[in-house]
Amino acid sequence: MYKSFKFNNMWRTFQWISDDIVDGKYNDDDRVPSVREFGMCFEVNTNTAMKAYDMLSRDNVIYNRRGLGYFVTPGAREKIMESRRNEFMTSVLPDVFRQMRMLGIGIEEFTKKWSESSK
Repeated sequence: MYKSFKFNNMWRTFQWISDDIVDGKYNDDDRVPSVREFGMCFEVNTNTAMKAYDMLSRDNVIYNRRGLGYFVTPGAREKIMESRRNEFMTSVLPDVFRQMRMLGIGIEEFTKKWSESSK
């Protein structure tokens, strides 16, 4: 979604909420913690949390019900996963393959490790 972000508190806040949606902690139309609740829980400045919530809202990942708080937009999980898959396939995986070639790691060794990690 946002490749140019630096790993600051706003980005971490954005990621925490997105991760919770992908992990199923929050489903479609579930209420997410308020900006203040989130800030207190994760020791993040309220303004920082608000910026992350604004970004999530602009991306239609969460929406605001006036007076009630923020809720997960239906389809947000799929949208986040599609974006992350695309980022992984275009940015992360090519570097993994480059590293594998450089280190002489074959697909068989990789597949074995993949299988072991799935247990």
